[in-house]
Amino acid sequence: MRILIADDHHVVRRGLAFFLRTQNDLDVIGEAANGKEAVELAKSLKPDLILMDLVMPEMDGIQATSIIKKEQPEIKIMMLTSFSDQDHVIPALEAGASGFQLKDIQPDELVMSIKRIMSGENQLHPKATSHLLANLSSKNKTERDLIEELTKRELDVLKEIAKGKSNKEIAAALFITEKTVKTHVSNLLAKLELADRTQAALYAVRNHLVD
Repeated sequence: MRILIADDHHVVRRGLAFFLRTQNDLDVIGEAANGKEAVELAKSLKPDLILMDLVMPEMDGIQATSIIKKEQPEIKIMMLTSFSDQDHVIPALEAGASGFQLKDIQPDELVMSIKRIMSGENQLHPKATSHLLANLSSKNKTERDLIEELTKRELDVLKEIAKGKSNKEIAAALFITEKTVKTHVSNLLAKLELADRTQAALYAVRNHLVD
C-alpha cells in the first residue's frame, strides 16, 4: 500500500513515516506539510491512502480531502488528528474521508485501521461516531423512501455498518456468513445510491437508524 502523510508538524510526519516503513506491506511514498502540498502530491504520486491532518496552514485537511476526492475518488483518506469535536468530524466525513482517528491511537491499531480502510471498511474513532450519532439529523424524505426499498436483513446490516463494525463482526452479530454480509452490503449501497460504507454509515445516522 502506497501511503502519503500530510501533517504540518515535522516530528509527527517523520515519526509516522519511520514507523510505517517498518511494516512489510506499507510504503510511505511522500510527505506534505499542508493541504495544498497534499493535493499536489496526490496528483503526482497517486497514493493508495493519505493520512491527513485536519488543521494545517495554507489549506486545511478538510479542503484538501474534498479536492482530492473529487479529482481522484479512488484514493482513500484517513483523518489523523487531535480534534474529535463535531465541527471537525462531520465536515471531514462529508468531504469524503473513509476514516477518522485520533493521534493517540496505538501504532498497531493505526496499521489495522489503514488495512481495513483499504479493504473497503470505514474506520471511525468512538468519539467521532458518538458525534455523528448525536448531531446528524434526517436529510430529506427521498432518503426515507429509498430506505423503504431495503429488505429487513439489509437494514440490519446497514445499522451494523453505522456502528463501525467489520464484515466479520456483522456476520457474528447477525449469525450469517461473511459472504452473505458482503452481498447485503453491495445490495444496500446500490439501492441507496451510495459509493461506500462510510457514506452508508452517515446515511444511517442522518435517518436515525442507530440507537
